[in-house]
This record gives sequence, structure tokens and C-alpha cells, in this order.
Amino acid sequence: MPVHNTDIAELFRKIADLLAIEGENKFRIRAYRNAAQTIDGLSKNVAEMIDRGEDLSKLSGIGDDLADKIETFVDTGSLPQLEKLEKKIPVELVKLMKIRGLGAKRVRALYEKLNIRSVEDLSKAAEEGEISNLEGFGKKTEQAIMDEIGRLDTSGKRTMIFKASEIAHSLIDYLEEIDGVKELVVAGSYRRGKETVGDLDILIVTKRGVNASEHFVEYEDIKKVLSRGESKSSVLLDSGMQVDLRSVPAVSFGAALLYFTGSKAHNISLRKIAQKKSWKVNEYGLFDGDDRIAGRTEKQIYEKLGLEHIDPELREDRGEIEAARKGSLPDLITRKDVRGDLHVHTNRTDGHYSLEQMAEAAKKRNLDYIAITDHSKHVSVTGGLDADALAEQIDEIEEKRSKIEGIDILTGIEVDILEDGSLDLPDEILKKLDVVVCSIHSKFGLSKKKQTERVLKAMDNDLFQIFGHPTGRMIGTREPYDIDIEKVLRRAKERGCFMELNAHPERLDLDDAHCKTAKDMGVKIAISTDAHHTDDFDFLEYGVKQARRGWLEANDVINTFSPKRLRKILKKT
Repeated sequence: MPVHNTDIAELFRKIADLLAIEGENKFRIRAYRNAAQTIDGLSKNVAEMIDRGEDLSKLSGIGDDLADKIETFVDTGSLPQLEKLEKKIPVELVKLMKIRGLGAKRVRALYEKLNIRSVEDLSKAAEEGEISNLEGFGKKTEQAIMDEIGRLDTSGKRTMIFKASEIAHSLIDYLEEIDGVKELVVAGSYRRGKETVGDLDILIVTKRGVNASEHFVEYEDIKKVLSRGESKSSVLLDSGMQVDLRSVPAVSFGAALLYFTGSKAHNISLRKIAQKKSWKVNEYGLFDGDDRIAGRTEKQIYEKLGLEHIDPELREDRGEIEAARKGSLPDLITRKDVRGDLHVHTNRTDGHYSLEQMAEAAKKRNLDYIAITDHSKHVSVTGGLDADALAEQIDEIEEKRSKIEGIDILTGIEVDILEDGSLDLPDEILKKLDVVVCSIHSKFGLSKKKQTERVLKAMDNDLFQIFGHPTGRMIGTREPYDIDIEKVLRRAKERGCFMELNAHPERLDLDDAHCKTAKDMGVKIAISTDAHHTDDFDFLEYGVKQARRGWLEANDVINTFSPKRLRKILKKT
């Protein structure tokens, strides 16, 4: 059975959560969490690295012990340490850790005092008012838990895009082994670049006489074959994701790809245009009566309907049809347009690699520059920098700039926006930097009014440049804090500030709708990875996908600019 990086990362996160609930040493717990983050950030498949004889212990945060555990899991599909933990602690308690406000200590208290072992037990106890009677909880916490359980129910049915991507790539590699494959594309919300994906829809065109389904249903990662046929087969993977494979004739491939890419609302709009011409459009083609007048390619169908070709990321019925009719669709940004990364961490705080290692990794991704933006002192858990430590880092970067060839290294900081709207470091040190990313890492629960005023006040500081991960969300695990983004965007426009599109696939913050609003208001974006590992630069791919969904063009994004132009606009001159 294929082992994905996400499988190993989830394994280590589960161990860390169980150890935390057990009350284990915090450094041991952190080691597993760091290892999970390392594995998640790798662009190479760990199982394949083992097959090639590569030494996993050389990976940051892994070491000999965890490398042995990874090899055991890859070889056997299980890990004795996890099995021992699961015998002592109900594994369902890990799900409770996903509920905002329930850390390990509270989960342990709920287990020991109320014998709560699952989300269902928790929901029942909250409804019956038992939780509010526990010391350290109260009515407000009980209600918040009930609200979070509702959110968990609705958010747990979709897969984050980067996890879906790993699954999709493995499937495509497997299906390409079929002799006679002509076309092979993953359609659906995955192709549209949505931040989460439901099912995977794969379209395949083969030579006549080839039955792709026979090969498809033999894929090792299948938990259950739901249906099997020559034209369509459906399976449920061990991950819980459903995958549909559709074999289509070449003459209908474009029509099928258009139809199964969606969105539904976009397809309905196309159908209405066709109906006005007394035509019909479906997954088999565009028809005038019984005559197929287009269908081999998507472009063919759009042209017949009097439209420019519309990129998949725009197909949400949010104005793209009218823009295509007028010939005013955006020239969407591509990964090749991105020249630098303006949010990068090193091992001076909570990153895992040195300045030199991060720079070399960025060079390999064809980036022209990076900004080193380690945390400021307020984020104490990361070992954040005070003014003196930051001054030392500035000197270090200045010294090493000339020694690291082929890439420009900008000085910077990710400085905390404090509750009162002030910045965590004095202006005297901030004004020495090339890049100042200002972010919220605390007091997420402020009212909408207070949270918004906090950011507006921070933006009044002339040294405020980029608002980092502006809503604070973590997809599927943490809701955005309550903030008036449109008001923030207006202030950003007034003050010459920029908004970050944090490309980490668990954040993708700003979302696509807010990117579009920023573009419409004339506020420029920085697509940055928030890199903590050398492989995190690969996350730019997901940030660009999100930007494309937000209608962004290269000129809307400041890190498509040359270093000279970038420095000029950051200084607001």
C-alpha cells in the first residue's frame, strides 16, 4: 500500500497529541510536532527516499530514532509505540484536540472527570450542561465547545488541497502505467484550485480497446470499490476520499473536462447561452440538434459560445462569463511570475534551517530574492527576537549578502501587532529593515470592532508594510478571527500598505474572495510561503492558485517585481 507524506505526518501528530493528553514531557511532544511539520513540507515522497537508501536522519528535526520509526511505519503500516499509546488512551480523544479551546489539559480533565471519550460524548455532556460544572470551564466555554462541534461536523468532509494533491499525483502516476493513455486529467474542484476538495474526478482517454477501469480498481490504496464499469468506476480510498474515473472518447474530451471541472453555477450559465442559440451543451459536446459542433477541446466550446477561454480557477460564476464575452478576462498570474518570497523564517527563531540553507533552497526554486522575517519577541514560544537580537541579524545578513551569490537577501521581521495596536518592536529598529510583516498571533477572541481597530491603528505606523495572514484562520482547525477586512483594505489603500496571501496550504489567507476585493480596491498583495523549512518554498504553487482564483495578475502582486522596484514601493516613495 502506498505511504504518503501526509500519512507519516498525521501519525506523528497523533502520537504528539496522545503524549500531550498523557502529560508527557513537552520537549518530546514538540519533537514529534516538528517532525510532522518537516515531513509535511517535503516535496519528495519519504517512502521513495527510503527505497533509494537516503538517510532520513539528516532531515531537520528527525534524527535516528524518528527515522527508524518512519522506516518501520513505511515497511509494516503500523508503529508499536502508537499501538501502546492507543491501549492507554482512547484514540478518539485526539479529535477533541481539534476543537478550539480544548488543549491537552482540558481534554484530559474531560476524560478523567466526565469519562468523555469521543466528540459524541462531548456533545452530549455540553447539551446536558455537565461541562460548565467543571472547574476551569464555565457556561461560556461550554457554549463555545458546542459551536465548535458544529463547525467540525461541516468542515471535516473535505480534504485540504495539498493533501488532495499528493493523492492525485500518486493516482496519476499509477494510471499513466496503462498502455495506450492519450489524455489524463484530474477535474472538479481540484482543477479549479479550491482550498479544499471533496471527491477526485479523473478523466481518461485511451486507445480503442483499452479498459482503464480494470487497472484503476487494482490500485493498492483502495478501501472499497463502489462501482465498476467500462465508462465509469468509483472507489473509496483508505484516506476516506472518493475517486471517480471516467473513460471518455477523444471527440468529447473537452466537453467532459468542461462539465466535470465545473463549477455547477458556471456550467448553468454556459447552458443558458447555448439555449439562447437553440443549442445544447453537456458532457458529450455542444450540439446543434443532433450535430456535435464542438467538444474535442474546451477552447472550441467557449469560442462557439462567443466567449474567450476561461481559466479553470475563474469558473465560479462570479463575473467571468461577462468578462469573457467582453474580452476583458485577467491575464492571471503564474508561478513563473513570482520572483521572491517576503515571509521566511530561520533557525534564529522557530525555523529549522539557517539563513544560508533557506537562501540556497530559494535559489533552487528560481527565486531572485527572499526576506528573512523571523518572529519578534512577543511570540516567546518561538524564541522571538528583541531589538538587540534583530540588530545582530541585520548585521549578519549584511555580511552574508555578498557571500551568497545568485539571490538577494532582504532584512526583515514578522512583528506582532499587540492588543492596543502598537508594534512589538521600536520604530528605531524597524526603520532599518527592508521588509516589515505585521501579524496577529494573540488575542484572537477580541470583538470585531476591537480587532479591526487594533489593525487600523497598527497601519497608521508608517513602518507597517505587509499585513501577514490577515484573518488568522487555519483551514479546518481554526476559524478566522472576527475582523472587518473591507475596512482594513480601505485603510491599506489609504496608507500604502499591502496584504499577504499566506501560501501555506493550511492557511491560504487571504482567501480568494478577499483577494478579488483587494484587486478591485487597488490594494496589492504579497504571495509568501511563511517558510519554516527549505521545502516550504514549494507552497508558492498553492498561493498562486489561490491568487488566480482571486483574479490576480502579476502586477497585482508585489513579489513579482524586481528587487529595485520592490524596495522602492516598500519604502512608500
